[in-house]
Amino acid sequence: MDKKRDIYGLCRNQYVYCTLSCISDGMQYGWTAPVIPKLLADDSPFPVTEHQAEWLETILMLGACCGLPLTMYLVDKIGRKGSLIGSSSTTLVAWIVIAFAPCIEYIYVARFLAGLAGDTAFVAAPMYIAEMADQKIRGFLSSIIYLMMLAGVLLVYCVAPFVPLWVPCIIGIGFNSITLVALPFMPDSPYYLLFKDKPDQARKALQQLRPHGNTEAELKDIAVAIERQKSEKGRPQDLLLVKSNRKALMIMVWLNGSQHMSSISVMLMNLHSILEEAGAVHIASSTAAI
Repeated sequence: MDKKRDIYGLCRNQYVYCTLSCISDGMQYGWTAPVIPKLLADDSPFPVTEHQAEWLETILMLGACCGLPLTMYLVDKIGRKGSLIGSSSTTLVAWIVIAFAPCIEYIYVARFLAGLAGDTAFVAAPMYIAEMADQKIRGFLSSIIYLMMLAGVLLVYCVAPFVPLWVPCIIGIGFNSITLVALPFMPDSPYYLLFKDKPDQARKALQQLRPHGNTEAELKDIAVAIERQKSEKGRPQDLLLVKSNRKALMIMVWLNGSQHMSSISVMLMNLHSILEEAGAVHIASSTAAI
């Protein structure tokens, strides 16, 4: 019973706090669908053309692309928890800028920052949870992060069409604020601490995570994995030269490419406009999207 409480204690702690920021990132991802029609309306808070509105979607994706090399650097430099704190801080700033934006250019900057932060969060959060969670629920917890992102999309669909533009910003700020308050009190990843040659801190973190488990045995296993990682440090070209890496890369490129080439991002970012253009008669596009 104690061991079960230890395992699922992560669900109530690190898992919840990490995925709250992913809900906020999901809200940013789906934000344009209900908001662009409002910005193009006659009662928009500031004038916006269709061409300017289209860039609101593109800039988020450009920010995510630019954030990839930064994310690869940060997760090893300041750690997974530090990267999540930085990501949540950046998204919080983005929401504040959107809430008080006097013109479209301010929102462009906020969307780019949100893209940067979202990329970091969706890399750092699975790493953080996978390295903290018990191996029995590690895969389950890491995979649910994507569901939290979709929950954020659904949330902004439910709220944004019916309220002023600043209201979704307040909700997003709330999610990120909870993460920023809670995460500093959470232990860092034992993997990261051992990688940085901090065995005492790693032991303390593992004891906090597994108060009833055999922490010394697990710490030795982690240390062995870290030593193997350091001794077998790969090169970028190994993604193509090593057969197993090449196969994994092809699978990921195929799956991710198929998802985006099927217009998933276009649909999620423009669903309300698509339904409006389809000529819905019996139900409003804002309701049909939900």
